[in-house]
Amino acid sequence: MDGTLVSHPVIRWQLIAPDPEASSNFFRQLFGWRTDRNNALGYREVRAGNGGIHGGIWPAPEGVKPFVQLFVQVKDIDACLEKATKLGATVIVPKTALPDGNTMAVLLEPQGLSVAICTA
Repeated sequence: MDGTLVSHPVIRWQLIAPDPEASSNFFRQLFGWRTDRNNALGYREVRAGNGGIHGGIWPAPEGVKPFVQLFVQVKDIDACLEKATKLGATVIVPKTALPDGNTMAVLLEPQGLSVAICTA
């Protein structure tokens, strides 16, 4: 590598929880985070405070353990997915258009960690 840092920032996060309302209440009481469901997909959107990265809380599918998912911004979803699969990743949610006009996909890196890639 030539030492140039390419910017692919973490721009969002989501918690996948068996009881999203209980998780939302916990973080609201603990950190004062504001949550609401005023979005096109109806999930609990979290405002993590001044300077924080905002996120969301989603219901976990039956039998899935809770986890945290990071959303990394990329310019080209297709190119990133191609590179990721060459590096051993598995795509678990293909490129998907979101109601707000952005696109996203979710992959598992070779050790099984889930990460979402998205346009801003």
